[in-house]
Amino acid sequence: MGNILAIVGRPNVGKSTFFNRLTKSRQAIVEETSGVTRDRHYGISDWNGFDFSLIDTGGYVVGSDDVFEEEIRKQVILAIEEADVIIFLVDVKDGLTSLDEDVANLLRKSDKKVFLVVNKVDTSAKIGDASEFYSLGLGEVYCISSITGSGTGELLDDVVKEFLHIEEEEVTDLPKFAVVGRPNVGKSSLINSLIGTDRNIVTPVAGTTRDSIYTPYNSYGFEFLFVDTAGLRKKSKVSENIEFYSVMRSIRAIENSDVCLILIDATQGFESQDQNIFHLAEKNRKGIVIVVNKWDLVDKETNTHKEFEERIRQQIAPFSDVPIVFTSVITKQRIIKTLEIARDVYKKRSIRITTSKLNDLMLPIIQNTPPPALKGKYIRIKYVTQLKTSFPAFAFFCNHPQYVKDAYKRFLENKLRELFDFTGVPIQIYFREK
Repeated sequence: MGNILAIVGRPNVGKSTFFNRLTKSRQAIVEETSGVTRDRHYGISDWNGFDFSLIDTGGYVVGSDDVFEEEIRKQVILAIEEADVIIFLVDVKDGLTSLDEDVANLLRKSDKKVFLVVNKVDTSAKIGDASEFYSLGLGEVYCISSITGSGTGELLDDVVKEFLHIEEEEVTDLPKFAVVGRPNVGKSSLINSLIGTDRNIVTPVAGTTRDSIYTPYNSYGFEFLFVDTAGLRKKSKVSENIEFYSVMRSIRAIENSDVCLILIDATQGFESQDQNIFHLAEKNRKGIVIVVNKWDLVDKETNTHKEFEERIRQQIAPFSDVPIVFTSVITKQRIIKTLEIARDVYKKRSIRITTSKLNDLMLPIIQNTPPPALKGKYIRIKYVTQLKTSFPAFAFFCNHPQYVKDAYKRFLENKLRELFDFTGVPIQIYFREK
């Protein structure tokens, strides 16, 4: 279940440092776009085994540091609309500013849970200074230092409690497919062409997980739910930030799904935003099918299936074991095929392999190609087992797990893929001490 934590606040209060501290264990997903010195602004963080998504709204301000109130107001409104929990970051060195008061006024009106966090509190003297922020009327004031990390533990303990509080029961055990992609690649048309025009008659499952509507689909022998986040909320005034919106929407849809159909526009190729969405789905360990739409508009002389597909695989490497389907929503070409593939990926994602079968097949391979010795230490892998997770994950037990290199990890992953056909499914490999 996706939980989104947004960080808001005026510039230079340390949002990026705080963001980087929370996502340090895993790389943030959105890389800097060339020519735009935006910070990475979306990441996945986890605290005591509880995962959540982190959005640094500051990354979305276009323009320099002397950002106008208007821009900050937009960010705050976006955070209120899209996040589940909000961290409002202020700076003890600057003290309370009128901009902080403006942000606080907006936040007080919302019904979202807000944590007021005072940054740069690195001496006990400053704890006294931080108390002036109580006047904002946002309840408890949390004192932290992004640089040293002090205070972040207590803060995250409380944030996670808040998430657990809003977790909801799973709707149903039907497969959930999300259609995601950049704006205007044909997502709604794809869903409409499948569900037909009587889409409005289909009653969405009520009371479903907060921000996603699930549209049931049942025909041609398929039964599943479409995760639909698009037609959800009236377009707010903040239409300029369309990219931010689509990223937020994608995160929501991806987290609430089992398999993501990533739709791309054949006439535009696989762009960096497509790549971000792909890595998002991969990092969230969802099944993935890449659907190339508008293939009927591409000049076939210059661009064959094969070349186009090769290019995509190079861009998504190292995880390139993903089905790629060429469709046209308009001519309904290979639409049902797309569903079949999505269903297969869903099944593969829930494969369980017995420990005995895994060891019978994997141990001989490991004996033939053992991990290279490191610093004179020989690594001996004793046995392997599949973990009880919602996606395929495997633990290899060995004497020196810390010495196993990524290249060997990939070697084992590729072998597992060959043996058990995990096409379209990200798998995770852990090395553990026996």
